[in-house]
Amino acid sequence: MQGVTSYEEIRMSPQERADIDRRTNGMRHRREIDERVVYEPLTELLNRIENRTARIVVIGQGYVGLPVAMEATEQGFDVVGYEVDAKRAESLAAGVSYVEDIDGERLRTALAGGYRVSTELGDLAGFDVAIITVPTPLTDGVPDLSYVGSAGEALARVLRSGALVVLESTTYPGTTNEYLAGILEKSGLRAGADFFLGYSPERIDPGNPTWNLVNTPKVVAGCNENSARVADAFYSTIVQQTVLVDSCETAELVKILENTYRHVNIALVNELAMFAGQLGVDIWAAIDAADTKPFGFTAFRPGPGVGGHCLPIDPSYLSWRVRQDLGQTFRFVELANDVNQHMPDYVVRRISSMLNERERSVRGSKILLLGMTYKAGTSDWRESPSLVVAKRLKALGAQLTFCDPHLPDGQREALDAPFVDFGPEALEAADLVVVLVDHPEFDPEVISACAPVVFDTKSLVRGHDFAGEVL
Repeated sequence: MQGVTSYEEIRMSPQERADIDRRTNGMRHRREIDERVVYEPLTELLNRIENRTARIVVIGQGYVGLPVAMEATEQGFDVVGYEVDAKRAESLAAGVSYVEDIDGERLRTALAGGYRVSTELGDLAGFDVAIITVPTPLTDGVPDLSYVGSAGEALARVLRSGALVVLESTTYPGTTNEYLAGILEKSGLRAGADFFLGYSPERIDPGNPTWNLVNTPKVVAGCNENSARVADAFYSTIVQQTVLVDSCETAELVKILENTYRHVNIALVNELAMFAGQLGVDIWAAIDAADTKPFGFTAFRPGPGVGGHCLPIDPSYLSWRVRQDLGQTFRFVELANDVNQHMPDYVVRRISSMLNERERSVRGSKILLLGMTYKAGTSDWRESPSLVVAKRLKALGAQLTFCDPHLPDGQREALDAPFVDFGPEALEAADLVVVLVDHPEFDPEVISACAPVVFDTKSLVRGHDFAGEVL
């Protein structure tokens, strides 16, 4: 990576160069002034970051953006959290967090110490560092960068020379330099020359009690050497360890590689679970035994599908990029997508089979679904396979009830079915109980004692005396 070094890049006219020659009496002094002019914005921003006088803007206040904003505030920066959702912004301004990893007390302390949330573009003006943490969904199977584009357009209106913009949203290699840079340059400033541009993939794992923003190593890259330097300097103030890589494209691939690795291995055990069930073999026992090997094996466990923003979406970004640029198919990703996307259908078939064996049909049966978020211990229900299972069962005429202590009231209303509290009464009232998420609140002993029949997709009640089956 090359820094900014030429007169042309800093927009000096020939006359200005001649004046410098005359004042400094020689080429050697001219070169010294050239270097001072080139690196003045870099030095200034580095100093502002070190002194905590840099003004930080975080675009998007969700599972990724809010932790970044909180940590930057706690490190002494003045932080504006920009959130287009007025209800979310209102909640944050009132000190009420909708992100489980950020409790209300921490949010209220931040509000009193330099953090504020805004829906107004004007509040972005004058920023030194802007972090973009917006969604990058798939729309009709195609990467949707509209949120990144909107964030870039907003920042371009207030972008000034010497500022840093970093994208954290997961995306395909080339997005930062080929897409975002062009939008930001509508400001009339050039990426890498007039302002700094970088990429740092988010590694937030909602609900993880061990690994968080601060103690998870942070991959950092820039569009050139100076951009990488200032991006690394900023993140070094809020995390314990940074990992500097050679380009934004490499950093973009890192995140997709991590999630594709998980996606493919989960698909492997999901498909193996289906075959093992038909062969009468306990897949869970096999995985547990294999996990005793101290090398060469990492345990992945089956379930009703994959959810969250990462696994159902991120590998498809890489597959799309390979298909668009190379005209080839990323076969591992396509196969993993096929297996994981059809796991909810397999779960429904197993439920139907269990009911048939008891001379019941799905239609009219009272089925209690335990867990609607995409994983245990979190309220995040983005792309949750539980939602697909519920939709399929409802279409077959099942009388559904739901139990999920982590799902907020507003999201419960969207399911259009009764919610019940976990306990003997709800379990005993069902014809069949389906464990879709192994939330810690779901006591396996209570389930095994009270549920008439259980289909357990998470091996929660395995080892207990219960009637039913495990995935």
